[in-house]
Amino acid sequence: MKSTDKIYTLPQLKEQLQSWQNQGQKIVFTNGCFDLLHLGHVDYLEKARQLGDKLVLGLNTDASISRIKGPTRPLQDEMSRARVMASLLFIDAVVLFDEDTPLELVKAVQPDILVKGDDYTVENIVGHDVVMAKGGDVKTVPLVKGYSTTNIVKKIESQVKS
Repeated sequence: MKSTDKIYTLPQLKEQLQSWQNQGQKIVFTNGCFDLLHLGHVDYLEKARQLGDKLVLGLNTDASISRIKGPTRPLQDEMSRARVMASLLFIDAVVLFDEDTPLELVKAVQPDILVKGDDYTVENIVGHDVVMAKGGDVKTVPLVKGYSTTNIVKKIESQVKS
């Protein structure tokens, strides 16, 4: 299997989800920018995948990231980020979304489990109400302290200046 085989359009993903659900697979969903892959991301995504049978990753588009994080981001284009994320063995599907939040994607995916890092509370996770209304679970997983793309960028910038 090639990493590109795990990058889906929303219609393709819906078809794949139906197949997985027909097989009784438990679908886990999470989302993010994943601009520079680091240990914190790998640990978080591995833990998320352990909560179910299939992990679907909603990945912000370049335009979405620029609106959220500013004009200097993302550092890598969306297809580069999608390929890197799809290459991880514990991610089963990657789908891009252009909105500022993944709410519409959560509604479309209808995951059994919605996951974010423990820097969120369940009530602050976008889509928690959608998942809970259908009887699903919303969970947080512990993050590895000290790892973030923003911190990495700041460290590089400070090294360049000195």
